[in-house]
Amino acid sequence: MIKPPICTMIISGLRYDMADTIRDYLAEIGRRGGQKSRRTLDPETARNMVRVREARRAYRHFHTLCFWSYRPDLKIGMDDVEWVAETLMKHGNRQAWRIGRSLCP
Repeated sequence: MIKPPICTMIISGLRYDMADTIRDYLAEIGRRGGQKSRRTLDPETARNMVRVREARRAYRHFHTLCFWSYRPDLKIGMDDVEWVAETLMKHGNRQAWRIGRSLCP
């Protein structure tokens, strides 16, 4: 005798059978994914993270213009942000100068 499926769903036109435990698990992780992140950052740390990200992006973008004598895969950290900003403003074009100015605190 064939048992009927425990739970039947139709996803993208396909019929999909799953057990109640799997359905409950997926519902639980879906609920957690929609909640606000529990990580708290103070504003200064968040600003520093953005500055490092923007410095890394500028280093990659202006590598051939301003940073040609350095390795392309150089890791830029918080200590390097001021150096990237100064180099952009010293050796770059107008766009590089503006990005360098925005990296300065």
